[in-house]
Amino acid sequence: MVKSMTGYGKAEALIDGSKYIVEIRSLNGKNADITLKTSLIPREKEMEVRQWLSSTLNRGTIDLFITLDRSGATAAASKLNGDVLFSYLNQLDSALAGTRWSQAAAGENAAALLGSVIRMPEVFDTSRGELSQEGWEALSAAIRQAAGALDAFRTTEGATLRRDVLSKVDAIESLIPEVEACEEERIKAVRERIDARLAELAVNVDTNRLEQEIIFYIDKLDINEEKVRLKQHCKYFRETLDTEEFPGKKLGFIAQEMGREINTMGSKANHAGIQKTVVKMKAELEKIKEQSMNIL
Repeated sequence: MVKSMTGYGKAEALIDGSKYIVEIRSLNGKNADITLKTSLIPREKEMEVRQWLSSTLNRGTIDLFITLDRSGATAAASKLNGDVLFSYLNQLDSALAGTRWSQAAAGENAAALLGSVIRMPEVFDTSRGELSQEGWEALSAAIRQAAGALDAFRTTEGATLRRDVLSKVDAIESLIPEVEACEEERIKAVRERIDARLAELAVNVDTNRLEQEIIFYIDKLDINEEKVRLKQHCKYFRETLDTEEFPGKKLGFIAQEMGREINTMGSKANHAGIQKTVVKMKAELEKIKEQSMNIL
């Protein structure tokens, strides 16, 4: 099953009356690059979390966020910081002095003002001590749940990626007959150019030797091997996509080999029609490379 390296997962845990929100985001990367963007995980558990994420999510640039919801149950369980609250109120009182917000007007809106003030930073002390074992188990379960949601997201995105890259591989293969259709005309054009050049030079030539040289020259321009290898690479790409658990890196290498064969066909083309077809192949291959970089 093809999976994308891009994903997002979210979960929540209620611990001691506080809501912990866990989010995990991943982008494509060569290896497992894990960043814990939180201070809520006990230090002695950080390595355990990193190792678990690495083994579970395999590869990618992975960021883990854990935040406390400051509303609802969390605010109720937090300790009111009176000094900070009164500091805000004093500043507000000074700012309103002498304005149309007279003391009477402020009094009429006291509830609304107070509601705004208590949402200001640090009014509630939401700092937490060490998590209990039960608290850590609940938070750990939320991390696993978020990772599971991210994995499901990756699977959905992977199905879309699979369809897209296969359509591009099919497009490259469908262009090979266009190359073959031009080959007879190409050989004829090469012969005509050589004959025309000899006619311009007005020299006597050994017909048999000339024929041998023409055959040798045309043989150097032959692209049959490149076409065969390109077809084989396309087949191997499909097989790898469907049989490997994590095919992303290998698909990148196969795409490089496909590029070599396409480039060689272009360098040997000696025909405008073939060169145009090669450009189409390169365009499809670039899309394959871009998408393969995001396949796990």
